[in-house]
Amino acid sequence: MAKKLQADEWLFAATAGLALFGVVMVYSASADVAHAQQGDQYFYVKRQAIWTVAGLALMLAASQTDYTILKRRGVVVALLAVTVAALCVVFAFSPTNGARRWIKLPGASLQPSEFSKLTLAVFLAWLLERRAGDEGAIRKTLVPAFGVTGLFVLLVAAEPDLGTAMMLGVICLAMLYTAGARLTHLGTLAAAGVFGAVAMIVAAPWRMKRLWAFLDPWADPQGSGYQVVQSLIAVGSGGTHGLGFAEGRQKMFFLPYAHSDYIFAVVGEELGLLGALTVLAVFGLFLWRGVRAALRAPDRFGMLLGMGIVAGIVAQALFNMSVVLSLVPSKGIPLPFISYGGSSMLLTLGAVGVLLNISQQGTEQAAVLHARIQAEATERVAARVRERMPAAQQWRPEGRG
Repeated sequence: MAKKLQADEWLFAATAGLALFGVVMVYSASADVAHAQQGDQYFYVKRQAIWTVAGLALMLAASQTDYTILKRRGVVVALLAVTVAALCVVFAFSPTNGARRWIKLPGASLQPSEFSKLTLAVFLAWLLERRAGDEGAIRKTLVPAFGVTGLFVLLVAAEPDLGTAMMLGVICLAMLYTAGARLTHLGTLAAAGVFGAVAMIVAAPWRMKRLWAFLDPWADPQGSGYQVVQSLIAVGSGGTHGLGFAEGRQKMFFLPYAHSDYIFAVVGEELGLLGALTVLAVFGLFLWRGVRAALRAPDRFGMLLGMGIVAGIVAQALFNMSVVLSLVPSKGIPLPFISYGGSSMLLTLGAVGVLLNISQQGTEQAAVLHARIQAEATERVAARVRERMPAAQQWRPEGRG
Protein backbone atom coordinates (compact mmCIF):
# COMPACT_ATOMS: atom_id res chain seq x y z
CA MET A 1 0.00 0.00 0.00
CA ALA A 2 1.56 3.29 -1.11
CA LYS A 3 2.02 6.01 1.44
CA LYS A 4 -0.45 8.86 0.91
CA LEU A 5 1.46 11.90 -0.27
CA GLN A 6 0.61 15.58 -0.23
CA ALA A 7 -0.38 17.68 -3.19
CA ASP A 8 1.98 20.13 -4.88
CA GLU A 9 2.99 22.59 -2.16
CA TRP A 10 4.20 25.22 -4.63
CA LEU A 11 0.90 25.15 -6.49
CA PHE A 12 -1.01 25.47 -3.23
CA ALA A 13 1.20 28.32 -2.03
CA ALA A 14 0.85 30.27 -5.29
CA THR A 15 -2.93 29.92 -5.23
CA ALA A 16 -3.40 30.76 -1.55
CA GLY A 17 -0.95 33.65 -1.82
CA LEU A 18 -2.81 35.21 -4.76
CA ALA A 19 -6.19 34.78 -3.02
CA LEU A 20 -5.02 36.40 0.23
CA PHE A 21 -3.27 39.16 -1.70
CA GLY A 22 -6.57 39.73 -3.49
CA VAL A 23 -8.37 40.35 -0.19
CA VAL A 24 -5.81 43.00 0.74
CA MET A 25 -6.00 44.72 -2.64
CA VAL A 26 -9.81 44.65 -2.70
CA TYR A 27 -9.78 46.60 0.56
CA SER A 28 -7.35 49.16 -0.83
CA ALA A 29 -9.25 49.53 -4.11
CA SER A 30 -12.77 49.62 -2.65
CA ALA A 31 -12.56 51.42 0.71
CA ASP A 32 -13.47 54.89 -0.60
CA VAL A 33 -16.20 53.65 -2.93
CA ALA A 34 -17.66 51.38 -0.23
CA HIS A 35 -17.77 54.23 2.28
CA ALA A 36 -19.53 56.52 -0.22
CA GLN A 37 -21.99 53.92 -1.54
CA GLN A 38 -22.60 51.67 1.46
CA GLY A 39 -21.52 53.79 4.43
CA ASP A 40 -18.98 51.13 5.39
CA GLN A 41 -15.44 51.13 4.03
CA TYR A 42 -15.15 47.42 4.79
CA PHE A 43 -18.32 46.45 2.89
CA TYR A 44 -16.62 44.85 -0.12
CA VAL A 45 -13.59 43.45 1.65
CA LYS A 46 -15.73 41.66 4.25
CA ARG A 47 -17.64 39.91 1.49
CA GLN A 48 -14.45 39.11 -0.37
CA ALA A 49 -12.90 37.67 2.79
CA ILE A 50 -15.94 35.42 3.37
CA TRP A 51 -15.87 34.14 -0.21
CA THR A 52 -12.11 33.62 -0.03
CA VAL A 53 -12.34 31.57 3.17
CA ALA A 54 -15.17 29.53 1.67
CA GLY A 55 -13.16 29.06 -1.53
CA LEU A 56 -10.05 27.93 0.32
CA ALA A 57 -12.16 25.46 2.31
CA LEU A 58 -13.66 24.15 -0.93
CA MET A 59 -10.17 23.92 -2.44
CA LEU A 60 -8.93 21.83 0.50
CA ALA A 61 -11.99 19.59 0.34
CA ALA A 62 -11.63 19.10 -3.41
CA SER A 63 -7.91 18.36 -3.04
CA GLN A 64 -8.81 15.43 -0.74
CA THR A 65 -11.56 14.10 -3.01
CA ASP A 66 -10.73 11.60 -5.75
CA TYR A 67 -11.07 13.54 -8.99
CA THR A 68 -11.90 10.38 -10.94
CA ILE A 69 -15.51 10.60 -9.73
CA LEU A 70 -15.85 13.43 -12.25
CA LYS A 71 -15.41 11.04 -15.18
CA ARG A 72 -18.46 8.98 -14.33
CA ARG A 73 -21.06 9.31 -17.05
CA GLY A 74 -23.81 10.23 -14.61
CA VAL A 75 -21.72 13.01 -13.06
CA VAL A 76 -20.80 14.47 -16.46
CA VAL A 77 -24.42 14.44 -17.65
CA ALA A 78 -25.59 16.02 -14.39
CA LEU A 79 -22.99 18.80 -14.64
CA LEU A 80 -24.01 19.55 -18.21
CA ALA A 81 -27.71 19.63 -17.35
CA VAL A 82 -27.24 21.86 -14.29
CA THR A 83 -24.95 24.25 -16.16
CA VAL A 84 -27.24 24.65 -19.16
CA ALA A 85 -30.24 25.16 -16.89
CA ALA A 86 -28.39 27.78 -14.82
CA LEU A 87 -27.22 29.62 -17.94
CA CYS A 88 -30.85 29.78 -19.09
CA VAL A 89 -32.26 30.80 -15.70
CA VAL A 90 -30.17 34.00 -15.58
CA PHE A 91 -32.43 35.53 -18.23
CA ALA A 92 -35.33 35.42 -15.77
CA PHE A 93 -33.61 37.92 -13.47
CA SER A 94 -33.40 41.66 -13.87
CA PRO A 95 -30.28 42.96 -15.63
CA THR A 96 -27.36 44.58 -13.83
CA ASN A 97 -25.46 47.19 -15.86
CA GLY A 98 -27.31 45.96 -18.91
CA ALA A 99 -26.29 42.30 -18.52
CA ARG A 100 -28.08 39.22 -17.19
CA ARG A 101 -25.22 37.20 -15.77
CA TRP A 102 -26.35 36.47 -12.22
CA ILE A 103 -28.82 34.29 -10.39
CA LYS A 104 -29.83 36.66 -7.62
CA LEU A 105 -30.48 35.14 -4.21
CA PRO A 106 -31.20 36.86 -0.88
CA GLY A 107 -27.89 38.34 0.24
CA ALA A 108 -25.83 36.81 -2.59
CA SER A 109 -25.69 36.22 -6.31
CA LEU A 110 -24.21 33.43 -8.41
CA GLN A 111 -22.66 33.68 -11.86
CA PRO A 112 -23.24 30.43 -13.79
CA SER A 113 -20.81 31.41 -16.55
CA GLU A 114 -17.97 30.83 -14.06
CA PHE A 115 -19.24 27.30 -13.40
CA SER A 116 -19.51 26.65 -17.15
CA LYS A 117 -15.71 26.78 -17.51
CA LEU A 118 -15.15 23.89 -15.11
CA THR A 119 -18.08 21.93 -16.55
CA LEU A 120 -16.70 22.31 -20.07
CA ALA A 121 -13.25 21.13 -18.94
CA VAL A 122 -14.76 18.05 -17.25
CA PHE A 123 -16.88 17.18 -20.30
CA LEU A 124 -14.04 17.56 -22.79
CA ALA A 125 -11.65 15.53 -20.61
CA TRP A 126 -14.26 12.76 -20.34
CA LEU A 127 -14.99 12.82 -24.09
CA LEU A 128 -11.37 12.95 -25.23
CA GLU A 129 -10.36 10.12 -22.91
CA ARG A 130 -13.09 7.92 -24.39
CA ARG A 131 -12.05 8.95 -27.91
CA ALA A 132 -8.33 8.30 -27.46
CA GLY A 133 -6.90 7.55 -30.90
CA ASP A 134 -9.92 9.14 -32.62
CA GLU A 135 -9.20 12.80 -31.83
CA GLY A 136 -9.53 13.64 -35.52
CA ALA A 137 -12.83 11.83 -36.02
CA ILE A 138 -15.35 14.52 -36.94
CA ARG A 139 -18.58 12.76 -36.01
CA LYS A 140 -17.33 10.86 -32.95
CA THR A 141 -15.15 13.53 -31.36
CA LEU A 142 -15.26 16.99 -32.92
CA VAL A 143 -19.02 17.31 -33.35
CA PRO A 144 -19.85 16.68 -29.66
CA ALA A 145 -16.83 18.73 -28.52
CA PHE A 146 -17.67 21.71 -30.72
CA GLY A 147 -21.39 21.28 -30.09
CA VAL A 148 -21.23 21.55 -26.29
CA THR A 149 -18.62 24.31 -26.46
CA GLY A 150 -20.72 26.22 -28.99
CA LEU A 151 -23.85 25.90 -26.84
CA PHE A 152 -22.05 27.27 -23.78
CA VAL A 153 -20.50 30.07 -25.84
CA LEU A 154 -23.85 31.13 -27.29
CA LEU A 155 -25.61 31.13 -23.91
CA VAL A 156 -22.82 33.09 -22.23
CA ALA A 157 -22.45 35.55 -25.12
CA ALA A 158 -26.20 36.22 -25.01
CA GLU A 159 -26.01 37.46 -21.40
CA PRO A 160 -23.92 39.30 -22.82
CA ASP A 161 -20.46 38.21 -21.62
CA LEU A 162 -18.13 38.04 -24.58
CA GLY A 163 -15.01 37.77 -22.38
CA THR A 164 -16.07 34.55 -20.66
CA ALA A 165 -17.34 33.18 -23.99
CA MET A 166 -13.83 33.70 -25.38
CA MET A 167 -12.32 31.90 -22.38
CA LEU A 168 -14.56 28.90 -23.08
CA GLY A 169 -13.16 28.80 -26.61
CA VAL A 170 -9.60 28.97 -25.26
CA ILE A 171 -10.26 26.02 -22.92
CA CYS A 172 -11.65 23.96 -25.79
CA LEU A 173 -8.70 24.75 -28.07
CA ALA A 174 -6.12 24.03 -25.35
CA MET A 175 -7.64 20.68 -24.44
CA LEU A 176 -8.07 19.54 -28.04
CA TYR A 177 -4.47 20.51 -28.79
CA THR A 178 -3.27 18.61 -25.71
CA ALA A 179 -5.29 15.57 -26.75
CA GLY A 180 -3.61 15.54 -30.17
CA ALA A 181 -6.30 16.95 -32.46
CA ARG A 182 -5.28 17.98 -35.96
CA LEU A 183 -4.07 21.52 -36.42
CA THR A 184 -6.44 21.99 -39.39
CA HIS A 185 -9.41 21.27 -37.14
CA LEU A 186 -8.09 23.59 -34.44
CA GLY A 187 -7.49 26.29 -37.03
CA THR A 188 -11.05 25.92 -38.27
CA LEU A 189 -12.38 26.25 -34.72
CA ALA A 190 -10.19 29.28 -34.05
CA ALA A 191 -11.26 30.93 -37.29
CA ALA A 192 -14.92 30.32 -36.47
CA GLY A 193 -14.40 31.81 -33.03
CA VAL A 194 -12.71 34.92 -34.42
CA PHE A 195 -15.44 35.35 -37.02
CA GLY A 196 -18.13 35.02 -34.34
CA ALA A 197 -16.37 37.51 -32.05
CA VAL A 198 -16.01 40.04 -34.88
CA ALA A 199 -19.68 39.60 -35.81
CA MET A 200 -20.79 40.23 -32.21
CA ILE A 201 -18.58 43.31 -32.01
CA VAL A 202 -19.89 44.76 -35.26
CA ALA A 203 -23.50 43.99 -34.31
CA ALA A 204 -23.26 45.87 -31.00
CA PRO A 205 -22.61 49.64 -31.26
CA TRP A 206 -21.29 49.82 -27.70
CA ARG A 207 -18.71 47.14 -28.50
CA MET A 208 -17.62 49.15 -31.55
CA LYS A 209 -17.13 52.16 -29.27
CA ARG A 210 -14.85 50.05 -27.08
CA LEU A 211 -12.87 49.01 -30.14
CA TRP A 212 -12.39 52.61 -31.31
CA ALA A 213 -11.51 53.61 -27.74
CA PHE A 214 -8.84 50.91 -27.73
CA LEU A 215 -7.36 52.16 -31.00
CA ASP A 216 -7.31 55.81 -29.86
CA PRO A 217 -8.47 56.31 -26.25
CA TRP A 218 -7.34 59.95 -26.21
CA ALA A 219 -9.76 60.86 -29.00
CA ASP A 220 -12.57 60.88 -26.42
CA PRO A 221 -10.91 60.82 -22.96
CA GLN A 222 -14.10 61.88 -21.18
CA GLY A 223 -16.35 59.48 -23.08
CA SER A 224 -15.68 56.10 -24.67
CA GLY A 225 -11.95 56.26 -23.86
CA TYR A 226 -12.39 57.29 -20.23
CA GLN A 227 -11.86 53.88 -18.64
CA VAL A 228 -8.80 53.07 -20.74
CA VAL A 229 -7.24 56.48 -20.07
CA GLN A 230 -7.78 56.26 -16.31
CA SER A 231 -6.31 52.76 -16.25
CA LEU A 232 -3.19 53.89 -18.10
CA ILE A 233 -2.83 56.91 -15.81
CA ALA A 234 -2.99 54.62 -12.77
CA VAL A 235 -0.37 52.21 -14.10
CA GLY A 236 1.89 54.99 -15.35
CA SER A 237 1.79 57.00 -12.13
CA GLY A 238 2.99 54.00 -10.13
CA GLY A 239 6.45 54.05 -11.67
CA THR A 240 8.92 51.42 -10.57
CA HIS A 241 8.16 51.22 -6.85
CA GLY A 242 4.58 52.53 -6.71
CA LEU A 243 2.94 55.20 -4.59
CA GLY A 244 2.61 52.85 -1.62
CA PHE A 245 -0.15 50.56 -0.41
CA ALA A 246 -3.51 52.34 -0.11
CA GLU A 247 -1.94 55.55 -1.46
CA GLY A 248 -3.37 55.26 -4.97
CA ARG A 249 -5.46 58.14 -6.33
CA GLN A 250 -7.25 56.76 -9.40
CA LYS A 251 -9.43 54.47 -7.28
CA MET A 252 -10.98 57.60 -5.72
CA PHE A 253 -13.92 57.71 -8.15
CA PHE A 254 -11.73 58.17 -11.24
CA LEU A 255 -11.14 54.56 -12.32
CA PRO A 256 -14.41 52.60 -12.75
CA TYR A 257 -14.54 49.05 -11.34
CA ALA A 258 -11.21 49.56 -9.56
CA HIS A 259 -11.87 46.69 -7.14
CA SER A 260 -13.06 44.24 -9.77
CA ASP A 261 -12.10 44.26 -13.46
CA TYR A 262 -9.40 46.92 -13.12
CA ILE A 263 -7.79 45.91 -9.85
CA PHE A 264 -4.50 45.21 -11.63
CA ALA A 265 -4.30 48.93 -12.40
CA VAL A 266 -4.48 49.62 -8.65
CA VAL A 267 -1.69 47.08 -8.11
CA GLY A 268 0.44 48.89 -10.68
CA GLU A 269 -0.26 52.31 -9.17
CA GLU A 270 0.32 51.39 -5.53
CA LEU A 271 3.00 48.70 -5.83
CA GLY A 272 4.59 49.84 -9.07
CA LEU A 273 6.26 47.85 -11.78
CA LEU A 274 7.89 45.55 -9.23
CA GLY A 275 4.54 44.67 -7.65
CA ALA A 276 2.90 44.07 -11.03
CA LEU A 277 5.79 41.87 -12.18
CA THR A 278 5.60 39.92 -8.91
CA VAL A 279 1.93 39.16 -9.53
CA LEU A 280 2.78 38.09 -13.09
CA ALA A 281 5.62 35.90 -11.76
CA VAL A 282 3.29 34.14 -9.30
CA PHE A 283 0.88 33.39 -12.13
CA GLY A 284 3.90 32.05 -14.03
CA LEU A 285 4.66 29.79 -11.06
CA PHE A 286 1.04 28.65 -11.08
CA LEU A 287 1.30 27.87 -14.81
CA TRP A 288 4.50 25.85 -14.36
CA ARG A 289 3.31 23.79 -11.43
CA GLY A 290 -0.18 23.37 -12.89
CA VAL A 291 1.11 22.04 -16.22
CA ARG A 292 3.60 19.85 -14.33
CA ALA A 293 0.78 18.39 -12.25
CA ALA A 294 -1.34 17.76 -15.33
CA LEU A 295 1.45 16.04 -17.26
CA ARG A 296 2.15 13.77 -14.27
CA ALA A 297 -1.50 12.77 -13.86
CA PRO A 298 -2.08 9.03 -13.45
CA ASP A 299 -4.53 8.87 -16.36
CA ARG A 300 -5.50 10.67 -19.56
CA PHE A 301 -8.64 12.16 -18.02
CA GLY A 302 -6.65 13.79 -15.22
CA MET A 303 -4.05 15.13 -17.64
CA LEU A 304 -6.65 16.73 -19.91
CA LEU A 305 -8.74 18.07 -17.05
CA GLY A 306 -5.67 19.60 -15.41
CA MET A 307 -4.61 21.28 -18.65
CA GLY A 308 -8.11 22.67 -19.13
CA ILE A 309 -8.19 24.16 -15.63
CA VAL A 310 -4.75 25.72 -15.96
CA ALA A 311 -5.42 27.08 -19.45
CA GLY A 312 -8.67 28.72 -18.36
CA ILE A 313 -7.18 30.43 -15.30
CA VAL A 314 -3.91 31.60 -16.86
CA ALA A 315 -5.51 32.77 -20.12
CA GLN A 316 -8.05 34.80 -18.15
CA ALA A 317 -5.31 36.36 -16.02
CA LEU A 318 -3.27 37.36 -19.07
CA PHE A 319 -6.35 38.73 -20.80
CA ASN A 320 -7.30 40.84 -17.79
CA MET A 321 -3.78 42.27 -17.49
CA SER A 322 -3.75 43.00 -21.21
CA VAL A 323 -7.02 44.93 -20.93
CA VAL A 324 -5.65 47.01 -18.04
CA LEU A 325 -2.51 47.81 -20.07
CA SER A 326 -4.60 48.54 -23.19
CA LEU A 327 -2.98 45.73 -25.15
CA VAL A 328 -6.42 44.41 -26.15
CA PRO A 329 -9.84 46.09 -26.29
CA SER A 330 -11.63 46.63 -22.99
CA LYS A 331 -13.72 43.69 -21.80
CA GLY A 332 -15.23 43.02 -18.42
CA ILE A 333 -13.44 39.97 -17.09
CA PRO A 334 -12.00 39.55 -13.56
CA LEU A 335 -8.42 38.82 -12.59
CA PRO A 336 -8.50 35.30 -11.08
CA PHE A 337 -7.99 35.10 -7.29
CA ILE A 338 -7.57 38.89 -6.97
CA SER A 339 -10.61 40.73 -8.38
CA TYR A 340 -13.71 41.22 -6.24
CA GLY A 341 -16.35 38.58 -6.93
CA GLY A 342 -17.77 35.67 -4.98
CA SER A 343 -18.65 33.24 -7.77
CA SER A 344 -15.30 33.68 -9.51
CA MET A 345 -13.33 33.21 -6.29
CA LEU A 346 -15.30 30.20 -5.05
CA LEU A 347 -15.35 28.26 -8.32
CA THR A 348 -11.79 29.09 -9.33
CA LEU A 349 -10.43 27.91 -5.99
CA GLY A 350 -12.60 24.80 -6.23
CA ALA A 351 -11.13 24.05 -9.66
CA VAL A 352 -7.62 24.44 -8.25
CA GLY A 353 -8.58 21.93 -5.54
CA VAL A 354 -9.30 19.39 -8.29
CA LEU A 355 -5.92 20.21 -9.82
CA LEU A 356 -4.23 19.67 -6.45
CA ASN A 357 -5.83 16.25 -6.17
CA ILE A 358 -4.55 15.40 -9.65
CA SER A 359 -1.05 16.42 -8.56
CA GLN A 360 -1.33 14.33 -5.41
CA GLN A 361 -2.43 11.20 -7.23
CA GLY A 362 0.26 11.72 -9.85
CA THR A 363 2.87 11.93 -7.08
CA GLU A 364 1.50 8.78 -5.45
CA GLN A 365 1.64 6.91 -8.73
CA ALA A 366 5.21 8.09 -9.30
CA ALA A 367 6.17 6.94 -5.80
CA VAL A 368 4.59 3.51 -6.37
CA LEU A 369 6.33 3.20 -9.74
CA HIS A 370 9.65 4.21 -8.22
CA ALA A 371 9.25 1.65 -5.41
CA ARG A 372 8.33 -1.03 -7.95
CA ILE A 373 11.39 -0.24 -10.09
CA GLN A 374 13.63 -0.38 -7.02
CA ALA A 375 12.12 -3.71 -5.95
CA GLU A 376 12.56 -5.18 -9.43
CA ALA A 377 16.16 -3.96 -9.59
CA THR A 378 16.89 -5.45 -6.17
CA GLU A 379 15.32 -8.75 -7.20
CA ARG A 380 17.42 -8.86 -10.40
CA VAL A 381 20.62 -8.30 -8.40
CA ALA A 382 19.60 -10.99 -5.89
CA ALA A 383 18.84 -13.42 -8.72
CA ARG A 384 22.26 -12.88 -10.24
CA VAL A 385 23.90 -13.49 -6.87
CA ARG A 386 21.94 -16.72 -6.40
CA GLU A 387 22.95 -17.90 -9.89
CA ARG A 388 26.61 -17.41 -9.06
CA MET A 389 26.54 -18.79 -5.52
CA PRO A 390 26.83 -22.54 -6.36
CA ALA A 391 29.91 -22.02 -8.56
CA ALA A 392 31.55 -19.87 -5.92
CA GLN A 393 30.96 -22.49 -3.27
CA GLN A 394 32.48 -25.31 -5.43
CA TRP A 395 35.68 -23.38 -6.16
CA ARG A 396 38.58 -23.92 -3.79
CA PRO A 397 42.17 -22.56 -4.01
CA GLU A 398 44.89 -25.16 -4.91
CA GLY A 399 46.59 -26.89 -1.99
CA ARG A 400 43.56 -26.75 0.29
CA GLY A 401 41.24 -29.61 1.19
